[in-house]
Amino acid sequence: MDSKGVTEQPTSFERPETGVDPAESRGALVRTSTPPAPHENTPPHPPGAAALPAQARTGETPSTPGTTTPSGPSKEPPVIAGNGPEHSQPSVAAEPDAHRPRPVPEAIPPQPGTEQPPGSAERRSGQSLAPGGRPTPMRRDGDRLRFVGAATRRIARGIDLDEIVMGLCRATVPTFSDAILVYLRDPLPVGDERPTGPVVLRLRRTDRIPEERDSDTGFLPAQQQPEPTELAELSAVTAELCEVRPGGALAEVLRGVRPVFADAPAARAALPELLGDDGELIIPDGQRAILAPLRGRRRVIGAAVFLRRPERLAFEPDDLLVAAQLATHSALGIDKAVLYGREAYIADELQRTMLPETLPRPTGVRLASRYLPAAETARVGGDWYDAIPLPGSRVALVVGDVMGHSMTSAAIMGQLRTTAQTLAGLDLPPQEVLHHLDEQAQRLGTDRMATCLYAVYDPVSHRITIANAGHPPPVLLHLGGRAEVLRVPAGAPIGVGGVDFEAVELDAPAGATLLLYTDGLVESRLRDVWTGIEQLREKLAATAQLTGPDHPPPLEALCDEVLDMLGPGDRDDDIALLAARFDGIAPSDVAYWFLEPEDAAPGRARRLARRALARWGLEELTDSVELLVSEVVTNAVRYASRPVTLRLLRTDVLRCEVGDDVPQLPRLRQARATDEGGRGLYLVNRLARRWGATRLSTGKVVWFELNRG
Repeated sequence: MDSKGVTEQPTSFERPETGVDPAESRGALVRTSTPPAPHENTPPHPPGAAALPAQARTGETPSTPGTTTPSGPSKEPPVIAGNGPEHSQPSVAAEPDAHRPRPVPEAIPPQPGTEQPPGSAERRSGQSLAPGGRPTPMRRDGDRLRFVGAATRRIARGIDLDEIVMGLCRATVPTFSDAILVYLRDPLPVGDERPTGPVVLRLRRTDRIPEERDSDTGFLPAQQQPEPTELAELSAVTAELCEVRPGGALAEVLRGVRPVFADAPAARAALPELLGDDGELIIPDGQRAILAPLRGRRRVIGAAVFLRRPERLAFEPDDLLVAAQLATHSALGIDKAVLYGREAYIADELQRTMLPETLPRPTGVRLASRYLPAAETARVGGDWYDAIPLPGSRVALVVGDVMGHSMTSAAIMGQLRTTAQTLAGLDLPPQEVLHHLDEQAQRLGTDRMATCLYAVYDPVSHRITIANAGHPPPVLLHLGGRAEVLRVPAGAPIGVGGVDFEAVELDAPAGATLLLYTDGLVESRLRDVWTGIEQLREKLAATAQLTGPDHPPPLEALCDEVLDMLGPGDRDDDIALLAARFDGIAPSDVAYWFLEPEDAAPGRARRLARRALARWGLEELTDSVELLVSEVVTNAVRYASRPVTLRLLRTDVLRCEVGDDVPQLPRLRQARATDEGGRGLYLVNRLARRWGATRLSTGKVVWFELNRG
């Protein structure tokens, strides 16, 4: 606890008991040299109640009937905190339900003027209560010190906003107060930013002793007391939002920062503004309510109201110091929680915006993906995945992992992913893509290293070409249920420099599933990478057995099953997962021709397209296809020096691709009235569902798609 708050408490400490942790309040030995004098603000004893003997207030055993008490002063033995009724440690265990009856804190002193009824049953905590089943306030400075220490430790345990506010409520109810209301600014300012607009306080949380503890009394005056079932929540009586008027009574109290009693003139004017028109009904008479501003590092961020029932002893002036300590620790914790939340949000958004928001839907392949951040506090990593459509209905599948966990790793990951997308647009072979990524990593820095696997799938040839740069090998799940770890040359990680990468071409049969992943899925502190790969292979094979040999498992469900293999110690690293189901394109749905670059090529292209459409039963598209094929082929043969390719693909759409050896891409422009050409792409743009042009290493491909019927 802060030493400034300790110096104002007249206490003495002795050596802790052997075997007890001196850091805990239960291990502290506290004694007072003289009995504390009654405070002038202490209310008189209730009529008809006997005054509590002085021995009971100083820790001595009160006299019983039939015995005599020496008149002289008696020695007071040391009392171990937590073992006697005068020393309390509030419960610090978090409770899931705000309205569940809580165990009464240990060792709250009995209320003066009351006697413990004979044979009373002990409550959940094992300690007896005063009549009425309610705890009574702390009467010693040592009690306050131990309570503040335990309460601030509980508040400090919270790492986010809700945990800190709940810690404040759980620490104060019922030990310090019978109820609490916590108001926070809406929105909460972050760091040094200056809020704009009026100051608005929102009721963040309320907590109170459950009504079943004492159903015959409440916070409302007796003449306005509703049925007990109507007092379930304080939020039903108080206002949820409060706008702090500049120069108003509430603004003055918040500006003063110090807690004040509700019967003070400033608080009497401020509480109705904070609680609303009906909020005054819950404020008991006398010093049984405290209004404590919550001030963070730079500004007031809220307020807390502590309430005690009318039949309970009122707050004492020293309780204002306790409220100030609680408010200060809570406000500073809230400030730090807001800053931490903003940093975590920025890091998470940075990571996720660098990953694909949605996956494409290329022809002949279905895709699914997962990304899980690391379970550690540093949620930022360098794992990424991507799926990039390529010319000829092909698709590039990429997964990579930048070494390290930091904002720098995430930034490098974004640069490498952008570079990979650019290189894929050039339709370079996989090994060339990795070579250029290696050069880019060396330009970013000498210690910028990453692993990457780049694969290109061709649905027409049912083949896949893979190049690897130090990444775990992919796993191919066949239709019959056999899972195979593909033999791909490992290669060196990206950033090493001076290393050649090798690509292999493998069969990708229809119905097979390729799984690309990062090492966080298969490697952890509890297992090595090859053990994890074998477990992954077995998991895929077992999952495939559930759907039978003729039906592959659903892709989304397969990804979830793979992630279920993770154990509690397997979240040391972030995880990127990309699954591709190869459907392919049947040979009967593909028509492919070579056309010589001559004037008769457009006419021949129209005839070939018309025959293919008649064979597929798509005669309704004949006119549109003939017109668009004629325009695109005419533009290709005008500049080409080698044969032009024409390919038609029948899938869920009709796709036409025209390739030539000229690298210049066509550009859509508005032709003038005197121009003889320049209207071909305009027709394609108006009639086609989609169209585009892609530069290849040997030229370019112009394509367009039409809806089927």
